[in-house]
Amino acid sequence: MEKILKIAFIGTNEGNGHIYSWSAIINGSYDSELIKKCGYPVIVDYLYKNKNNLGIKNTRVTHVWTQDRSISEQVSKTTFIDNVIDSPEQAIGYVDGVVITTDIGSTHVNLAKPFIDANIPVFIDKPLADSIDDLKTFYNWYKEGKLIMSCSSLRYAREIKSLDLSAAGRIEYISGIMSKSWERYGVHAIEGLCAITGINIDSVFNTGDQHLNLALINHKNGLKSLLQVIYNSKIFGRYDIFCEKNTFTIETSDSFYMFREQIEDIVKFFVEHKYPFPFLETVEIIKAVIAGIESRKTGKPVHISEINLEE
Repeated sequence: MEKILKIAFIGTNEGNGHIYSWSAIINGSYDSELIKKCGYPVIVDYLYKNKNNLGIKNTRVTHVWTQDRSISEQVSKTTFIDNVIDSPEQAIGYVDGVVITTDIGSTHVNLAKPFIDANIPVFIDKPLADSIDDLKTFYNWYKEGKLIMSCSSLRYAREIKSLDLSAAGRIEYISGIMSKSWERYGVHAIEGLCAITGINIDSVFNTGDQHLNLALINHKNGLKSLLQVIYNSKIFGRYDIFCEKNTFTIETSDSFYMFREQIEDIVKFFVEHKYPFPFLETVEIIKAVIAGIESRKTGKPVHISEINLEE
């Protein structure tokens, strides 16, 4: 009999339904009536459409904790998680990996620390951090050999992965549009952009405000991009790519595909203790997120090189 990989889901916040959708994808089933009460109709829709493609082999979410026990119990009943725990630490000794299911960067150090200290592999929902001090903490843990993975699902978007620019000539300019706040969703915009261009951001100049972020990205190879993270936008992950010989417009829409691909990498990371992509890529992306926050405050461009984690 093959060993079952046991995972704990830790934390949630308003506007983030991953604790429902990801646990359903992993555990392979969900209560079709209770899921309607999760508050995210888009999750109900894509889980139903993909109900025959649920379940990750030899893997279970076995423990769940949120800041509100009633929510923990609702998640448990909805996606068949056996153990509702009263503190994150109660999962230690019972699980092989932990997923921090909040997407507020400032919460992540405190939520991850008990598991980092216990040498349990941790996946942290995007963004890994939203301040230099917290990013330094994760970077130092990584240098100590702790197993920490974090990324945006846009890295796995079907529409980006299938993009073929080989005959289009040099990319001259990219415009990207994302919804919600820069603090939470700027990482989506940046990681999707980097999935197209590579990790080569030099500076970020955010001339917008908290509801309308207009971030001019200077790349190390001279390319310029504009990321528009607009709070009330109904567009999630659109990129207009202007090349010498052609122009391409893509919009990410297959949420289930990108989440399942992401979860499969997370599970593999927990099993093999090997990174699916370099952790330092995540560090560079989060530096760009932080640069966008700092630039918006100062009204000046912030160079990635200014964010020194070695001090």
